[in-house]
Amino acid sequence: MSWGTELWDQFDNLEKHTQWGIDILEKYIKFVKERTEIELSYAKQLRNLSKKYQPKKNSKEEEEYKYTSCKAFLSTLNEMNDYAGQHEVISENMTSQIIADLARYVQELKQERKSNFHDGRKAQQHIETCWKQLESSKRRFERDCKEADRAQQYFEKMDADINVTKADVEKARQQAQIRHQMAEDSKADYSSILQKFNHEQHEYYHTHIPNIFQKIQEMEERRIVRMGESMKTYAEVDRQVIPIIGKCLDGIVKAAESIDQNNDSQLVIEAYKSGFEPPGDIEFEDYTQPMKRTVSDNSLSNSKGEGKPELKFGGKSKGKLWPFIKKNKLVSLLTSPHQPPPPPPASASPSAVPNGPQSPKQQKEPLSHRFNEFMTSKPKIHCFRSLKRGGATPEDFSNLPPEQRRKKLQQKVDELNKEIQKEVDQRDAITKMKDVYLKNPQMGDPASLDHKLTEVSQNIEKLRLEVQKFEAWLAEVEGRLPARSEQARRQSGMYDSQNPPTVNNCAQDRESPDGSYTEEQSQESEVKVLAPDFDDDFDDEEPLPAIGTCKALYTFEGHNEGTISVVEGETLFVIEEDRGDGWTRIRRSEDEEGYVPTSYVEVYLDKNAKGAKTYI
Repeated sequence: MSWGTELWDQFDNLEKHTQWGIDILEKYIKFVKERTEIELSYAKQLRNLSKKYQPKKNSKEEEEYKYTSCKAFLSTLNEMNDYAGQHEVISENMTSQIIADLARYVQELKQERKSNFHDGRKAQQHIETCWKQLESSKRRFERDCKEADRAQQYFEKMDADINVTKADVEKARQQAQIRHQMAEDSKADYSSILQKFNHEQHEYYHTHIPNIFQKIQEMEERRIVRMGESMKTYAEVDRQVIPIIGKCLDGIVKAAESIDQNNDSQLVIEAYKSGFEPPGDIEFEDYTQPMKRTVSDNSLSNSKGEGKPELKFGGKSKGKLWPFIKKNKLVSLLTSPHQPPPPPPASASPSAVPNGPQSPKQQKEPLSHRFNEFMTSKPKIHCFRSLKRGGATPEDFSNLPPEQRRKKLQQKVDELNKEIQKEVDQRDAITKMKDVYLKNPQMGDPASLDHKLTEVSQNIEKLRLEVQKFEAWLAEVEGRLPARSEQARRQSGMYDSQNPPTVNNCAQDRESPDGSYTEEQSQESEVKVLAPDFDDDFDDEEPLPAIGTCKALYTFEGHNEGTISVVEGETLFVIEEDRGDGWTRIRRSEDEEGYVPTSYVEVYLDKNAKGAKTYI
């Protein structure tokens, strides 16, 4: 099977077919190139996706990755990053092993094809030239033969005519002989050229064209084989990364299998455990007897703080409230009366009722009494202002529940120990450098390091004092030590010994599910507030802004702690609306404010005021 023998007359079709083969090869190269671009784009998108969901450094998200499920997700992101790298490898290998190689081969193929068809066209032109020569000699031979025949006929005519002179006859005879000779010469030339053409034609169809077509056939077959090899390479490039991709997927499966729900549940306990005991049962309150409310030993209102009337407030109230009560009710419930408001008078005018409506005149509860003491104590006002405004977190983390406080203190101690170790390493390095300077003065002045060495030693001493301070607080929380003594407080470096500290034994504020509060002596450190510092803070206290106005519908005599008397028809400012307990906080002047029953006043809230709600 040879193109030279089978397709000897299909030169033009072979030229078109070989060009089509090159086009197919270039199309395949374009296909592979677009595949590499897709792989690169896919790898880039996978990397961006993995980076997008990576936890940000020094953020809350980074802390969440202590859970096994989050760790598994992080491992999945890392494996996807490696997975994307394998797609980049696919793109690189296809570019180097297929695209670049085939691009060079296509250029060589075009040159070879051009050379082969150039030889074929040259052979065609040669045979065409031989054919033209043959045709030319044939026409000349034919013309000479006709001329010789006419000259012979003319000679015979002249010879038969008696009227023609002998000279004319001789002339005609010579002319006929010349024409016959020319015809013979043309015949010999035509015969020679014909033999030559037949030889050239035989060479063309049996030697030149078969050789050229055989080269073209081999060229086309090499192209086909090369394209098949490229397709195999295309598959092998993918197959080479399959084991690594499989390892990435195995890593994801392994990470998923490493998820431990029990461990995550334990981490949740460690993260949010407050250390508080659940509230005890609430005693039945018999309102049929005019007696003071009795509270059992395990009641919420006096569980551990009996005989310690002072409340304890930290910078924040987070973690100190009962979990079923909203934190934003703390201030209002502390200051508002802990009794239900009286109903409005049944008559149209309060004057119809003797002594006006009955205000809550029951005996003050222990919390109200303690709150009164709290309001008269400046250090307590400082604690209350920090709680209300969400002040800075205390250094000893006393605003946190015991368990969370212990963790924070332990973390702080570990951080300080690391800093101490860094400073110690730096001191040792400076000491070694100083010894080198002492042995080799030309390298440097040893005295130049004394200042740095002193500074590092001072830093170490400060850090150790800080560690002692936090370790003392940690020991208190863990119950290893009793309440801190004044000497331990001064050793902590927190206060100046010249300023006598004021100790405020503020118990943790707790809100029970029924809205009442209890005071409980905590194991947390006692908050110390200096009187001069408190005075400055108290002077900066700003009154609550008015959020609207109200008009008194009835006269109300505020006898209980925290209430204020109003007269029917009086207009006052509203500074705190009813929070669901039936009381509204109002202000008559800058120094006179308190609570009145919500049903005794008609409230007009300012929609633009901060904190005001829109009622429909």
